Amino acid sequence: VMLYQLAACTIIPGQHMSPFSRQSSVEMPTRESDEAILKKLNIQTINAELIIRLEQNSSHYSLAPDNVANHYFDYRIGSKAIKGVPVKDEPYTQYRVGPRDILNITVWDHPELTIPAGEFRSSESAGNVVGEDGTFFYPYVGVVQAAGRTVEDIREELTVKLSKYIEFVQLDVRVASYRSQRVYVVGEVTNPGIQLVKDIPLTVLEAINNAGGVTSEADLRNIILTRNDKTYSINLLSLYEGGDVTQNVLLQHGDVLNVPDSALNKVFVLGETNHFVAGGAIGRSRSLTMNKARMTLTEALSEAGGFDQETSDPARIFVFRGGLGKPEIYHLDAKSPDALLLADRFPLQPRDVIYVDRAEGIRWNQIIGQIQPTINLLNA
Repeated sequence: VMLYQLAACTIIPGQHMSPFSRQSSVEMPTRESDEAILKKLNIQTINAELIIRLEQNSSHYSLAPDNVANHYFDYRIGSKAIKGVPVKDEPYTQYRVGPRDILNITVWDHPELTIPAGEFRSSESAGNVVGEDGTFFYPYVGVVQAAGRTVEDIREELTVKLSKYIEFVQLDVRVASYRSQRVYVVGEVTNPGIQLVKDIPLTVLEAINNAGGVTSEADLRNIILTRNDKTYSINLLSLYEGGDVTQNVLLQHGDVLNVPDSALNKVFVLGETNHFVAGGAIGRSRSLTMNKARMTLTEALSEAGGFDQETSDPARIFVFRGGLGKPEIYHLDAKSPDALLLADRFPLQPRDVIYVDRAEGIRWNQIIGQIQPTINLLNA
């Protein structure tokens, strides 16, 4: 009689999905026709037909511009970054002098007009500093406007004006120290900080390489460029792997280049898995960072340690997805190992939750184990 009553007991410890359920047990917020509604979600089976439908949708490919991983960063933090690069300006020609730059002017055969540099004086300390108003003073010439001009323009003006006093003027102008134009590189780079714009064009790749490259935590899909009052999202992964050179933007004075981390590009594996933690214990849950925001269901299960062969029910593997406010639920029956071939073609998205259900018999044994002491006490 006692066993019969126990069989009728519906108290099952732990989390589990209802047997043979084809819908979620709770209502989920979702959007349909640009309107937020509550509805129970259909549980989609991961089979060959589903894989074909996914692969026909280009957004599931890693380098697709509308891949979820390219938008999830902005969705989660509320960023209003413009997807794409700034409108192209005029092609870069030559460096233009600015305030605080130091010019080195040499007039051949006239040392009195050339500030000498020696063993104890660098070319920077011996040069002509461009003032905050963009000008500098030069003998016999007076005040010279330098800001916004190339060194060739400045040399031509000095040559014309000095020719009134010197026959066959030969002079050279060069920038001894670049100090007027700055770019700020922050975030997941080895050496964040200020970088100076010099005569060699400074692009996004140049700036990141000058900063020692990105760290292992960098999210290459969502490089943030702030220029003036606008913010742009640059996808360096498309440049590195897809050859999209438009992503290699030419930087300008005042630009802020932020390389964010990949903390949002995680998936979570819960339930009856087998990964080992410190001390040799077996863990039951794990978060995995997606490398370049790419990971399949099989990869996630493998990195989580695989199924627990004694407690798991591989026929009941679920993927819960809530990316971009459009939740979905998928079910994989991996009782037969070849089903993992389908799982390896099922691309995960950031913040997916993978749940490996527990075998029914294991839950029943847990109930027996919990009430057995009470039964023994009653019998005694």
